[in-house]
Amino acid sequence: MDLNLRGKNVLITGSTQGIGRRVANLFAEEGANVAICSRSPESVRKAVKEIALLADGHVTGAPCNIKNKEDYEAWIDDMSEELGGVDIFVPNVSAGAGMDSEKNWWKNFEIDVLGTVRGVEAVIPLMEQRGGGSIVMISTTAAIETFMVPQAYNAMKAALITYAKQLSQAHGDRGIRVNSVSPGPIHFDGGAWDMIRISNERFYQKTEKTHALGRLGTPEEVARAVVFLASEGASWITGVNLVVDGGYTKRVQF
Repeated sequence: MDLNLRGKNVLITGSTQGIGRRVANLFAEEGANVAICSRSPESVRKAVKEIALLADGHVTGAPCNIKNKEDYEAWIDDMSEELGGVDIFVPNVSAGAGMDSEKNWWKNFEIDVLGTVRGVEAVIPLMEQRGGGSIVMISTTAAIETFMVPQAYNAMKAALITYAKQLSQAHGDRGIRVNSVSPGPIHFDGGAWDMIRISNERFYQKTEKTHALGRLGTPEEVARAVVFLASEGASWITGVNLVVDGGYTKRVQF
């Protein structure tokens, strides 16, 4: 199936490692023009160089602090100008999980929620100029089913699912589709579940066994779902939260 991504302009935040990096890799392999960011200039330079080896299209990037509104909006404007517009936006940056009370509530709100809102509000006018576009937000299965303990990460990621659905209704008549993807536990070197495997192997193994498929997922498996939803292959899909979890969650998804 041709996803018709060649020549599309894609902005991805938090995209030098983990799921965001695999999303960038796959878009580049499909022939899209890709713009990436992280807070580290060196990480961005290295990632751009590596992704360019996979790409037929243009690959660019610049450091950006999502918490800084002016810096973030400038990154979107600069990347849009360099690529020639925005067709696809994947706001991937997250503050991650944490359980030390109010500190993490503010952090997850500022980065996961407000960071996404700022990005969306900046790219929608740019998408309208091109006659439409696609936004894919990254949530988590911790937002849709009780996981571990009450914490800001779970609740703030749940807010993104509602936000995505409402955006899909508000902007569908302008050709803009909005969806979300909720990954289950994902393992990659240096990631959160890799740290859990090292520090609490018993919990890691218990979590593995809880999956219907008997293992944790990979960033590549999530990236394929994100890229499909963003593409014209999913042209009749909007307002959906796609759970990518290997059967980890047990709810029936009516």
